[in-house]
Amino acid sequence: MDWDQEIDATGLLCPLPVLKARKRLKGMEPGAILRLVTTDPAAVVDVPHFCTEAGHDLLSAEEDGAATIYTIRRG
Repeated sequence: MDWDQEIDATGLLCPLPVLKARKRLKGMEPGAILRLVTTDPAAVVDVPHFCTEAGHDLLSAEEDGAATIYTIRRG
């Protein structure tokens, strides 16, 4: 899947990955795709909750070694 922007939040812990995603998505056009890479174990709960609350679409969440890669469409 193609994406418009990417955040590498590996090594950052809650709430930083979600805060960085929120800030980046705010500056993106509706419908644009953000790829978020994180190793934060809390992200499995935080990212889907953030997307639901903020009106964004969580398109995928895939494990890649120690990281989880989230693909989010800006609402």
